[in-house]
Amino acid sequence: MSNDAPDGATGATGVTGAGRPRGIGAQKAPPGLTFIATPIGAARDITLRALDLLATADILVAEDTRSLRHLMDIHGIALGGRPLWSYHDHNGATARPGILAALADGRSVVYASEAGTPLVADPGYQLGRAAGEAGHPVTAAPGPSAVLAALTVSGLPSDRFLFAGFPPAAQGERRRWLAELGTVPATVILYEAPQRVQRLLGELADAWGEGRKAALCRELTKRFEEIVRGTLGSLARDFAGRTVKGEVVLVIDRPLVEKAAPEDLDAAIRRALGSLRLRDAASAVAEELGLPRREVYQRALAMEQEAAGQEAAGKDDGE
Repeated sequence: MSNDAPDGATGATGVTGAGRPRGIGAQKAPPGLTFIATPIGAARDITLRALDLLATADILVAEDTRSLRHLMDIHGIALGGRPLWSYHDHNGATARPGILAALADGRSVVYASEAGTPLVADPGYQLGRAAGEAGHPVTAAPGPSAVLAALTVSGLPSDRFLFAGFPPAAQGERRRWLAELGTVPATVILYEAPQRVQRLLGELADAWGEGRKAALCRELTKRFEEIVRGTLGSLARDFAGRTVKGEVVLVIDRPLVEKAAPEDLDAAIRRALGSLRLRDAASAVAEELGLPRREVYQRALAMEQEAAGQEAAGKDDGE
């Protein structure tokens, strides 16, 4: 995910200029490719090891060279004449050969995505695979991750989770994607652009059931961090018509294990229809029982049609 401008600190932490790590356990970048995680918001979230690697690597490679230079400036790390190469989704095929040649020469290469952990909805997969297949050392300096930060604060089960990235844009592919993920027996973590969050929440409530627990995490580690916990139905209503800004991570609980028996569903629909219109009754029952809204609506419609048919038949008999 992108990082507009790190919040937080100024001043160096753990290094002094290019090539000179300091402090207990300071490490010089080893030969090979090292992926480092960079802050998703607060500049001080970077690790001391990552700062050592930035200060001592022979070659720096970044998804966004300006963002990396800014982060290095904040922490007092000078480039010192070292190469700083760009590597992202659009230039990977042409940039990889030069990086692999540097690795073959025994150079230390450090790669940073724009924010967070490389390869997690960010570039780096093809580079890491190519370096490993060529026999070069490939290591990682772990650190900030929007996925793990969101899971940590969501209040949802963390023993088994699946990160599925961004939803597809095409309607048909998106529908299949939602159907496939909806039955995964794990907490599901998604990214979505802020201007499309309302649409996704509505689709999730319809496809996975309004009662399924979820948390929307926005601008994690930044000044306007917001975490909203509830159900897919309540989140869809809370964010309907709202202007959403910043990076968004959605965390959704695993499917509800118990499904309401048909007679329980019918009883709940009858109760709701006693005071609500059909569509509102279907939404209320869907959230109550954790069922897809479309499924409940179709059953409620069928019940109304059955009742109307029985009433008409009763009138005919009376005549």
